[in-house]
Amino acid sequence: MWGHLTLVPIFLALWAIGGIWLVFAMALINQDVDLSRDFPFISNCGSFPPQSCVFSQVLNTGAAMVIWICIVRYHQLRDWGVPTWLNQLTLWSGILCALGTSITGNFQERNQKPTHMTGAFLAFIMGTVYFWLQIFLSWLVKGLPQPGAPWMAWLRLGLCSLCTAIMGATLAACEWAVAMLLFLLFGLFAVDFSVLDGCRLCLQPQPQPQPQPLASPETLGTLFTQALSLGGETELSASCPQDDPVGVSQHV
Repeated sequence: MWGHLTLVPIFLALWAIGGIWLVFAMALINQDVDLSRDFPFISNCGSFPPQSCVFSQVLNTGAAMVIWICIVRYHQLRDWGVPTWLNQLTLWSGILCALGTSITGNFQERNQKPTHMTGAFLAFIMGTVYFWLQIFLSWLVKGLPQPGAPWMAWLRLGLCSLCTAIMGATLAACEWAVAMLLFLLFGLFAVDFSVLDGCRLCLQPQPQPQPQPLASPETLGTLFTQALSLGGETELSASCPQDDPVGVSQHV
């Protein structure tokens, strides 16, 4: 039985795919793109208001869900015994993909092209790297029972291979295809999360200094006696100079 954690990857895929095509439809209605000339890039569709506002909202919300999915997946792989450094490398590649997605939505190509292209690079390249690392980590733990049907691994491998093959093309249709493939790959995490019942946020307080134990009456009495003893010796030695051992001072 699938738990509620499976809803986030599914919602991400539906939200992102539906939102991007909504931006495309708005750009057509507002005549900001012309299909009679050529098929537009995603960035061209989201460069002009009001669809640029929808474009930013879709990608920012999607980036937040990507980070959440990456963190849950990180803990799942950690429990499966994946090496920590490799698991952390995969997590950070997913976070960089989410960061690039947010940058792409907030800095439209028409207003800030260098920043927009940097975000697009992080979103597409790091997103593809993230899923190749996921395939490798799944292979490392292939001895453990994997959620879903056995053909799911081959489906992921095929989608990643197709995504990598068409990423180098400069056609707008290839950009749309890569984006849809990445959204679909994130949506497939619903299968992996189907074995999870839920997750909890645990806060770990800082260690507090331990209070000093109170001395017992016997210990206090011993310390007091020692203090009196040391005080008397100090007073005697102070009143008897080295050259006047009997303690008699000579005054003229």
